[in-house]
Amino acid sequence: MSTIPHPDPVELVVSCAVLTVSDTRTIETDKSGQRIQQLLEAAGHGVVAYAVVKDDPDQIRSHLEALSQRSDLDALIFNGGTGIAPRDTTYDAIERLLEKTLPGFGELFRWLSYQEIGSRAIASRAIAGVFQTKLVFSLPGSTNAVTLAMEKLILPELKHLVSQLRQG
Repeated sequence: MSTIPHPDPVELVVSCAVLTVSDTRTIETDKSGQRIQQLLEAAGHGVVAYAVVKDDPDQIRSHLEALSQRSDLDALIFNGGTGIAPRDTTYDAIERLLEKTLPGFGELFRWLSYQEIGSRAIASRAIAGVFQTKLVFSLPGSTNAVTLAMEKLILPELKHLVSQLRQG
């Protein structure tokens, strides 16, 4: 079984926003947000916005809605707040706004996570979808989790998914 997707027909630089959802991290201590940016840039994509956002549903929604209005942005990648602790509100804030979901993203992410961390993978509420023509990913906040999602799922499909959205 091949794990390499079909080649993308066009050269495409995807412009991304990276948002870390955390009550404790700062730009200086945000290893996961920094890792996402490094992987995007190494793959030839651009990071046009970056922020650390409090784990508050109103703030998360506000950032998502504001960034979705930007014409220079194709994808938003959130990390943090996807568990089930009382302060984990990213999934709840984002899921309600998505116009289309990509159920396979969460399913595959949990399957890949299970291979690395075992049954604790069931606590992840990673999700992806579309909001106002923007591709949206929401990942757990651990650096290992964002690396896994970026390398195995997001980077291999980012150009293809953005190309699909631009066809409309």
